[in-house]
Amino acid sequence: MTTTKLDLTGLKCPLPALKVRKALKALSPGDLLEVHCTDPLSVIDIPNLIRETGDKVEISERAEHRVVFMIEKTNGPVENANGASRAGSGRNWDS
Repeated sequence: MTTTKLDLTGLKCPLPALKVRKALKALSPGDLLEVHCTDPLSVIDIPNLIRETGDKVEISERAEHRVVFMIEKTNGPVENANGASRAGSGRNWDS
């Protein structure tokens, strides 16, 4: 298990979510991604992205001008009994 730090301070929507998605693709299950953001929309966008990817937000800190996410890479979205993933109908970050 490794921890990768991603400093996204100063970046505005949608760049933080796009960069988190790209960084997660390079990780192995069990690895952690520590993300530092200053964009206020990241508290919405990054958790939505994590629901889509099936990964897990371990720790989320919110300071006055900074948000820190600790994301654990998992094996992907969990499927329900009908074969549908638990991913929501949020934004499509691949487009």
